[in-house]
Order: sequence, then C-alpha cells, then structure tokens
Amino acid sequence: MKAVRLILALLGLSLLAPLQSAKAADVICYNCPPEWADWASMLKAIKTDLNYDIPHDNKNSGQALAQILAEKNNPVGDIGYFGVTFGMKAKAQDALEPYKPAHWNEVPAGLKDPDGYWTTIHSGTLGLFVNKDALGGKPVPACWKDLLKPDYRGMVGYLDPSSAAVGYVGAVAINLALGGSAANFSPAIDFFKELKKNDPIVPKQTSYARVVSGEVPILLDYDFNAYRAKYSEKGNFEFVIPCEGSVVFPYVVGLVKNAPDRDKAKKVLDYLLSDKGQAIWTNAYLRPARPIELPEAVKAKFLPDSDYARAKAVDWGEMENVQKSFVDRYLAEVR
Repeated sequence: MKAVRLILALLGLSLLAPLQSAKAADVICYNCPPEWADWASMLKAIKTDLNYDIPHDNKNSGQALAQILAEKNNPVGDIGYFGVTFGMKAKAQDALEPYKPAHWNEVPAGLKDPDGYWTTIHSGTLGLFVNKDALGGKPVPACWKDLLKPDYRGMVGYLDPSSAAVGYVGAVAINLALGGSAANFSPAIDFFKELKKNDPIVPKQTSYARVVSGEVPILLDYDFNAYRAKYSEKGNFEFVIPCEGSVVFPYVVGLVKNAPDRDKAKKVLDYLLSDKGQAIWTNAYLRPARPIELPEAVKAKFLPDSDYARAKAVDWGEMENVQKSFVDRYLAEVR
C-alpha cells in the first residue's frame, strides 16, 4: 500500500512540475529563442532591469501563432514575436489585443499596425549565412543560382517556408530576385524544385548552432545571425547578399489577447522599444525599429552600403495576402 501511495505521489509531482515551472515565469513570450537575434542578451537584460523571468522558447513564427490559437480559450502566452506577415495573421485571427508601447509613435507608419496590434522591434536583411570552413575548399557562393551547382550538394539549408517566417522571406527574396512578383511565384517554385535535386537541409526552427558546427554550411538567413557568428564564434563565417538581390524584413511583437500577465507583458513591450532595448538590438547587428543610428563600431562590421543597396523594402501586407497560395504550391510541388 505504501508503494502505491509513493507511486501516486511521484505521479502527482511529475504532473505538477510543468505547471510549477510555468508559474515560476513572470512573462511567457512565444518564439523568443536565445540563439535567434540574440534574444539571450535581451532576456538577460529584462531580468536585470525588470526582474522578470522569461523562459527561452524555440518556436518559429507559425508555431507560435498556432500555439496561441490553440490556447485561445485559456491563454498561457503573454507575448508573441513574429515575422511581420505572421503578426498580420495573428491580428486577423483575433489572437492579439492592441497595445501601443512607449515610443510607439517613433516607429515609422509602415512598421506597425495603426491600432497597435503589432509593432516592429527590429529588422534584418536576408542572405546567405556561410561557414567557410565547412565548404571543403569550395568558393563562397555569391548568387542565388550558385546554390543550384552540384558543388554545393547537401550543403544548403533553408527553414521550412510553410511555417517559418524566415523560410517565406527567403522564398520572396528569391522570387523577386529572379523576376517574379506577388502575382507570380513560379520563379521561386522552380528554384526550390531545382534545389531539391541538390539535397537541401530543411529544418523548421532556427539553425544557428547547426551552421556554427558546420552541419549546415550555407543557410538562407539574416545578416544579424551571420554577423553574430562572424564576430563572436570560433571559425570563419561570412554573410552574402546574393548578386541578384534580396529583401529587408521586419520582426514584430504583439500582446496576446487575454494574456495572463498582461501588465508585466506591457512593461516588457515598452522595454523592447526603449533606448536601452533598441541599443541591445543594434549591438546584436539588428536594425532598430525606431530611427536610431547604428553605432559606428557596429556599422563598421556590416557589409558596405553598396551591398545593402541590393536589398529592397517590400510591401509585406501584399506578400501576406499571397503567402497561402505560395505555401500551397510549395507543399504540392516541392515538398
């Protein structure tokens, strides 16, 4: 009998453990992964300055939105961090509630929802994050079309464009660079069909560590992740803005509708747009949402402006409208 009681007690403790760990957190942010955009430094600063614990969360944008929607009747998350197209979807699906953080008025109109459902906190430029040591002596690719060469078989990775924001951004960048438009995604679909013959690696979540380790020698990713590796990791890393062109993409935050810790979440959102918060992003090689100049020491580590001239701003509202049709084609014709 005592053994039965002990087993029941242990079962009870194991069931309570996830609940207790959730309660230990002050704010839950879905899709705040430590290896992405240096969220690790941001969450550490929030702990220091606000004394809030925010657990690391390795979802991607699509997974974060799916989780919020699944929990709609009993919300667990407080904040969602998304690529802008998923922020738009979150608003459309009634997953967020409006909140305009401090300094919201300084964020340019095109980078925020006019009612405050989502607000950009930083942006990145898409390109190739390359581990030169893992190329086996092959040259660093300079163009999108280089990735189709047999030399790079099994070396190219891109996040799943059917669920990860960066995956869809890669598709948009390739499509526009190769002559497509919002009304015509055939260039991107054709590219991914050809790339499939080269045995690409297609993870769902951020794969920074896999590039650093050499497991994924070339990843379609943002400048901020590549620069972080280049200047803080052992090894030889490069960022390439492909010769045919690329795009700039904003990342946004929103307050989950009926968030359990709404007041604390609002203070976190304020912090992300504060002078200190925006400075943390710039030190992680991100472009701040507010019109703040990059520190000279940081800017000197970026590619020249002449390279960035190939990266274009895009109407992401238009791209959000056509995202489903692209994903449907990708799933039917590529995956």
